[in-house]
Amino acid sequence: MKEWDLRKLQILRTLRDTGTVTAAAAALRMTPSAVSQQLAALSKQIGAPVIEARGRGVRLTGAAHVLLRHAEVVFAQLERAGAELDGYARGDAGLVRIGTIATAISRLVVPAAEFLRRSAPGITLSVREAEAAEVYEELAAGEVDLAVSLAVDAPTARDARFVVFPLLADPMDIALPAGHPLAAVPGLRLARLAEEPWIFGSRGPWREITLAACADAGFVPEQAHAAADWPAIFSLVAAGMGIALVPRMAFSGGLRNEVAVRPLDADRPLRRIVGAVRGGAEDAPLLRRTMAALRQAAELDPTVKFN
Repeated sequence: MKEWDLRKLQILRTLRDTGTVTAAAAALRMTPSAVSQQLAALSKQIGAPVIEARGRGVRLTGAAHVLLRHAEVVFAQLERAGAELDGYARGDAGLVRIGTIATAISRLVVPAAEFLRRSAPGITLSVREAEAAEVYEELAAGEVDLAVSLAVDAPTARDARFVVFPLLADPMDIALPAGHPLAAVPGLRLARLAEEPWIFGSRGPWREITLAACADAGFVPEQAHAAADWPAIFSLVAAGMGIALVPRMAFSGGLRNEVAVRPLDADRPLRRIVGAVRGGAEDAPLLRRTMAALRQAAELDPTVKFN
């Protein structure tokens, strides 16, 4: 494959546009002899002359027109590349890979993508779902550019590999079978549910969050079923097999007639959602723009509380 010198192609294009070597030289701030030398070198490279004498001037050859037809495609693509790079530098264009927990996709990441689509259509988000702790592992490994996950699994403030920023506090509600005697009780407290069969994960952050919330209420829950998938948990609750502490962001309402989801305003259990980027990347315009969109999505979600 030939190695092309864009400068020589620009000189040839300017000659076509101006009509004479002298005019091309003036436009390019070169001497006429320098223009002629560059065109001679280009002719040697392609194995055919690019100009020929015509009276006292010159004209482009057929080979030159073929070359310029392809060169125009290259120049146009380079213009697009330049515009895209300018947008990237301003934070208006580029790809951001987001690793996130499942419940944050519909309530945070998708709204953020919609904000960006309106304000910066050149930014593309690539979403990768993972478990809470795995999100930070993927961020550290460079597999994603930005993480959205639980604060309970987040790196500590002393970990210089990451910069963590708050997004929102997601209230935790109690999911009861629709016909449960306590489903309609106003001001329901966790302590009244101490003797109920509970559903939560056998390991992981949700187990820890459930145990901690119940401990704050003064009891240890009896685990009747181990499940970590939210549709599975809601199905178990709907079947009357137990109750579960659930994040408000996780309830889609698909089992609204079978499950009663009640707030725990007196106990006020919360789980905190944070974002994170690798240390030093927080000032990158593209990431800064995406982080701002996530914060905007968090502030506008009516079902949660801004952290």
